[in-house]
Amino acid sequence: MTALPWSAAMIAANEDFDGAPLLRKEFSLTGGHGAPVRATLRATSFGVFEAFLNGQRVGDDVLSPGWSSYEWRLRYLTYDVTGLLQPVNTLGAALGNGWYRGNLSWNGNSAFYGKELGFFGQLDIEFADGFVQAVGTDSSWESGPSATTANDIYNGQTIDARRAGTQWARPGYAAGSWAGVHALEFDASRLAEPIGPPVVRNDVVKPVSILTSPSGKTIVDFGQNLVGWLRFTVQGQPGDVITLRHAEVLEDGELGVRPLRTAQATDTLVLSGGQDFFEPTFTFHGFRYAEVTGWPGNLTADALEAVVVHSALERTGHFECSSEPVNQLHRNIVWGLKGNFLDLPTDCPQRNERLGWTGDISVFAPTAAYLYDVKDFLQDWLQDLAAEQKAANGLVPFTVPDILKYEEHPKEFPAPESTALWSEAAVWVPWALWEAYGEKDVLARQYASMAQHTRRVEGLLSETGLWDQGFQFGDWLDPDADPDQPWNSKADNGVVATACLYRTARITAQTASLLGHDGDARHFEDLAERVRAAFNGHYIGPAGTILSDCTTVYALALAFEVLDSEEKRAFAGNRLAELVAKNGYRVSTGFAGTPFITWALSESGHIEDAYRLLLEEQCPSWLYPVTMGATTVWERWDSMLPDGTINPGEMTSFNHYALGAVADWLHKVVGGIRPLEPGYAKVVFAPRPGPGIDWAKTSLATPRGTVASEWHLAPEGELILNVTVPDGVTADVDLPSTPRRTVGAGTHTFTTTGLALAGDSK
Repeated sequence: MTALPWSAAMIAANEDFDGAPLLRKEFSLTGGHGAPVRATLRATSFGVFEAFLNGQRVGDDVLSPGWSSYEWRLRYLTYDVTGLLQPVNTLGAALGNGWYRGNLSWNGNSAFYGKELGFFGQLDIEFADGFVQAVGTDSSWESGPSATTANDIYNGQTIDARRAGTQWARPGYAAGSWAGVHALEFDASRLAEPIGPPVVRNDVVKPVSILTSPSGKTIVDFGQNLVGWLRFTVQGQPGDVITLRHAEVLEDGELGVRPLRTAQATDTLVLSGGQDFFEPTFTFHGFRYAEVTGWPGNLTADALEAVVVHSALERTGHFECSSEPVNQLHRNIVWGLKGNFLDLPTDCPQRNERLGWTGDISVFAPTAAYLYDVKDFLQDWLQDLAAEQKAANGLVPFTVPDILKYEEHPKEFPAPESTALWSEAAVWVPWALWEAYGEKDVLARQYASMAQHTRRVEGLLSETGLWDQGFQFGDWLDPDADPDQPWNSKADNGVVATACLYRTARITAQTASLLGHDGDARHFEDLAERVRAAFNGHYIGPAGTILSDCTTVYALALAFEVLDSEEKRAFAGNRLAELVAKNGYRVSTGFAGTPFITWALSESGHIEDAYRLLLEEQCPSWLYPVTMGATTVWERWDSMLPDGTINPGEMTSFNHYALGAVADWLHKVVGGIRPLEPGYAKVVFAPRPGPGIDWAKTSLATPRGTVASEWHLAPEGELILNVTVPDGVTADVDLPSTPRRTVGAGTHTFTTTGLALAGDSK
């Protein structure tokens, strides 16, 4: 059935009903047209909604329609509800504040997009003779109270079970005390079919233990830092209250809630006296621990469960090696992705922030695209980025969607402007999707955004041709910076920004060439060369030292190939390795340098240093949090100090994926699978073993089939490699100190013995 033109209106309840109104419309099927053969509901809301037909939820999605740049894109969902139709029907919706009207960011402000919640829905029913009956939201709908008496994404949800029930969504309900509705101003041209998948319940985690804190509180440990909520069935005295407080860590045996800042992360259930089912679907929390008070009787581990919530993504990439701490690190990275890929790529899922920071996904996109099929998920978010950018005259904001534009700008910072690494998301994320999936349409859709960003930064260059003016986050969260000064990095901001621009200009030029924009390609190639010349002319001293002489500047210069001679590259690689060793192989980079430092080391001939950096367990390091029991990646290397106390800085999170971008190196260098052509149309197997890891295996479900690599070191010192190549794909095998070899589909085994390569295929 072809979708009918929109005839519905955005409606709001005449009363607020505690910020969680119910809406209903009773109707009969039109007679004389035979039986209904198809019924499709398209629905969206100002706020979050759950839709019902005759008392049944119409979909498995939660927190719909998610958070988009509502000013320009309000996504709707489509449901097949044919099987729920009756002769007399009730179409209903439950609304919550969500991102539209709830608290957002750290200043305690809310209702950034509007003061009233609204619902927009149209049910199209096709009959046997082709007649279509349309039932849409209009002024004839009714509104009433729900069991939810408070709801906020940051603060939690309160449910009064004495008001619960589904009769309101069924035909024949006596809604005499209900109120009416009114239409809200709404331009239907803002409606957008979602590109990405919906948010759904993905998994269930049972408690591993029930603890009693030093103060006597009951704390449930789920053994895994996750994102979602608790659900359970319980019975107690009417009016009794169960309170659930959530946190990621314990400190001195109690919930560590200080990192949440003002987010209350508290759910409350008022009991009815009967058997009550509790599931707070208008909020979500980042937590491992839940403090439970008011539970009737003895709380046992089988009484409740944690529901893991994130966007419906298909797992594609896997990795495992001989080092169990590295395996745990990899698991932590996967869980960090799941927790922060809830409708959009956020920085963290627990405190009063949870924003789509562009810098984090700029560097993490390649890792994400290996672990999961994120093509549609990130394409949807990129649509919002382009919309925000267009409205800001080409400026890619720090967060997408950008609610910071509505906040009072901090006086200590310059006015917002394009910022290296963060604004680079406009270019780096589409390119990561192109390399992972090989679909040129991704680049075509985002090309205007990519070019606009690159041209804007071109206009910000100083007379020297460097990007050395204006505010920069720089190497954010340098581990040597004071906890309260995350911007105070060792790396010179101009060096970081100019190196980033060189990479951006090259990618934009390549994209323009791929899409046939030859004039643009020449312009951006010229820009890249001018930036490269300026970088080499101003930032590199006579001896080859790069300005600020720290690990991040060498890592970026090498990884982005900005150095213009073999001599400079050799010096930079040696100096980087020297600095890494001098620091005892502890990490000395922040958000800018960390994703690229192992790449810079291994590609410049210092693979052993890369492995030692990866495997270091002293703080700061990737494995230090693992030694402290982490089950996700932390925002700071020392979010928890060795004595078990939480970092004293105001900003710390135990679930941030940015520093987990090292997994891209694990997959492609330790595991050894890299694309020779976008979308893995051609593959290269190039594992680079190093000290401390004796075997590794990785696999990737590519658009052309599953690619797999598994290697181990034999007792005699030989490297034995097994690879799997899907039909229609060719692969190069590139092993240390051996000639490169090309193979076709199938399973192949290779053994290195000195400089000889013995190959066996089957």
